[in-house]
Amino acid sequence: MASAPRPGGPGTIPLDPPDRLVRSIGAWEGDAGQEWLAGLPGRVAATLERWELRPERVFTPGGRLSMIVLVRTSDDAPAVLKVGMVTAGTEHEHTALAHWDGRGAVRLLRSEPAEGAMLLERLQGEVSLRSLPEPKAMLEATATLQRLWVAPAEGHPFASVADDTAGLAARLRERRELPWAAEVRPLIDEALALREQLLSTAVEDVLLHGDYHHGNVLAAERSPWLAIDPKPLVGDRAYDLAWLVRDRVETLAAAPGPQAAARRRVAKLGAALDVDPERLRGWSCFRAVEAGVRSLSAGDRQTGELLLEFAGWL
Repeated sequence: MASAPRPGGPGTIPLDPPDRLVRSIGAWEGDAGQEWLAGLPGRVAATLERWELRPERVFTPGGRLSMIVLVRTSDDAPAVLKVGMVTAGTEHEHTALAHWDGRGAVRLLRSEPAEGAMLLERLQGEVSLRSLPEPKAMLEATATLQRLWVAPAEGHPFASVADDTAGLAARLRERRELPWAAEVRPLIDEALALREQLLSTAVEDVLLHGDYHHGNVLAAERSPWLAIDPKPLVGDRAYDLAWLVRDRVETLAAAPGPQAAARRRVAKLGAALDVDPERLRGWSCFRAVEAGVRSLSAGDRQTGELLLEFAGWL
């Protein structure tokens, strides 16, 4: 176990990876993830020393692919050190944050991309849009998301929605053939067909957050709400908005008439951001089916079945 000097006095603070990070890496990242986890405390401690940061505490529950440490900089300014596993989804997070430069998103202060390390402005980590009633949360979410949809820089490194979903679709086809997937094959086939149909129609490409939901929008001081933790892509606005459509799906499932409620949500969000509701419905279905089947393949039956039920409502 690595440790680091406690700010303001002697002693050390533990730099053990939080339980949620350990569980998610174990479920999704295999041997490479376990190797990364084993070296994470030392990597975090080295970054703290190299960047002259004083740690206050490890933030829990923290991220699913990264460790978050609340720190003070050398001039005693509050900040956040984020050290994450570099994957296809996360490798260009720093580039997107630099491009947004604080407009609608957390501000990037420093980064070492090869190490998966970023120094970020400190937001109110305990207060996300999940703390608001759903109508207010959706209003704030759409206002913030609209600020993120900008043209990418020339020569940008971001994958397109078409390329990124090609890999998702390939794995979805593979899982379709597994014995446990027999009952959901019609839904998988519909999701795959929707993807092909959506990609056959050209739309304006913008920089997308990629993983936009209420939990990834935090309260801040310089702006009421700012987005965190992007998995940036370039492509169709409807693809980005689709994850917001299924936000708080547990609440939808528990309410009367969930099918009608889900469809109303598609219509309202599409109208609020001038996104074609049929494109939004299509991408919402594809993303929910892909995530649901992926959850089932990892043994998370409760989440998988709920996401597939949601896709069926659409």
